[in-house]
Amino acid sequence: MNSRKFVHMFLHTLWIGWLVGLLTSFIVESSIYGAYLSPFEGKELIGLFLFYSGKGLTYTVIAQTGFFAYLFINLYGQNFFKSFWPTVQVLIIAFVLFDIVYFTSKELSLTFRIGLMLIILLAGIVVAIFKVRQTNGTAFIPALFVMVVILTLELSLVLRTGEANEIILMLMPLLVATAFQLIMLHHVTKIDPEHQRRIEQRRKQRREQQKQRQKELASKNKQSKQNEEVKGKTKRGNNHKKKNKRKNKTSNSSESRQHN
Repeated sequence: MNSRKFVHMFLHTLWIGWLVGLLTSFIVESSIYGAYLSPFEGKELIGLFLFYSGKGLTYTVIAQTGFFAYLFINLYGQNFFKSFWPTVQVLIIAFVLFDIVYFTSKELSLTFRIGLMLIILLAGIVVAIFKVRQTNGTAFIPALFVMVVILTLELSLVLRTGEANEIILMLMPLLVATAFQLIMLHHVTKIDPEHQRRIEQRRKQRREQQKQRQKELASKNKQSKQNEEVKGKTKRGNNHKKKNKRKNKTSNSSESRQHN
């Protein structure tokens, strides 16, 4: 996954989650919108639009955070539980489905709680089946785990409030955003031949530049050695001349003393 693909998926998920959250608010809170439409109050409608847009964006970011958190959880789970990790995930899924019915606020009817659990489970199964067709059979349990466990953990922020409208307003962006990320992950992480070709080309250029630098460095070292050798020869020649001059001076002075 490169940064360009990551940003592309992040922004598309954000846009889709915002749109779904806003459309859900039109249905769930239709009475509030209707109150400002008749009589028409533009400022109040704009404020309402911005309020539910902010909610949709917030819930989508929560879904993105949970999804990328699972990528790390899955890695640690595979390292810790080894081959038992799929079984552990299935047990956690079963516990969370029970938890949705039992621990959700009792102010909500049992029918609503069971229906909520079934919606999450069915949505998870559908997305998991689609993921299997997209990749392979091993993707079923992880996809179902994300759609059930991770999504329920995110939804737990409103499950205890006892307000059905708030649960639905949060559930829809979470479902769509999480499903979209699961489906797009395969496309984002797969190897792009053109991108791979550019990477190989850049690597080849770097290797050629490195070889060129090594040749230049070797040439400089060779030149410096030659310069040092020339300097050494010149120095030895100068020393030899100095010694001859001293010998000549010594012989001349001895001859002059003998003559005297």
